[in-house]
Amino acid sequence: MSKIINITKSAEEYLAKLILDKNETDLSIRIFISDPGTPKAETCLAYCKPDEAMPDDMILNLDLISVNIEKRSVPFLKDCIVNFDNDTFGGQLTIKAPNARLPNISPDSPIEDRINYVIYNEINPMLESHGGEVSLVKFNSKNEAVLQFGGGCQGCGMVDVTLKDGIEKTLIEQIPEVKSVIDLTDHSIDDNAYYK
Repeated sequence: MSKIINITKSAEEYLAKLILDKNETDLSIRIFISDPGTPKAETCLAYCKPDEAMPDDMILNLDLISVNIEKRSVPFLKDCIVNFDNDTFGGQLTIKAPNARLPNISPDSPIEDRINYVIYNEINPMLESHGGEVSLVKFNSKNEAVLQFGGGCQGCGMVDVTLKDGIEKTLIEQIPEVKSVIDLTDHSIDDNAYYK
């Protein structure tokens, strides 16, 4: 486990001091990546109370602190370094996760990760020529991918064609679990639309 994420001694001491200052029992640190494997990926570090821990978290027990690592984020946290640099301004905690934005998808990956992979690698590059983009809001219990359009796609008169002939077809072909695609976008706002 220690190979996946490297928390330097200075970072461990700094985080231990933050936890101590919170003065709460059994507080640990939680590390996860939001939107892993996409250009929007952000590495997040938060306090974790015992009731916020997930049953499948990977636990890293260091000398001074415990760290909960979200299972879904593990492949994207490979080679991650958490460091604390002391400087004249009191120091800075940095997290470098070079693999956070790299698609790391397998057939076992969560459905949202597989949908995002197709959106960011196949669908958005096609929409970019019209200054548009689409993002996944959620995958619901009816097996519908709920999408939000932005840029030149918002308010575009051709969006239904793009949605049904392009995006839905591509997603259903590549991800059999997807039954249909829903558009959440308010297309009455057409300031940036490619076709009005």
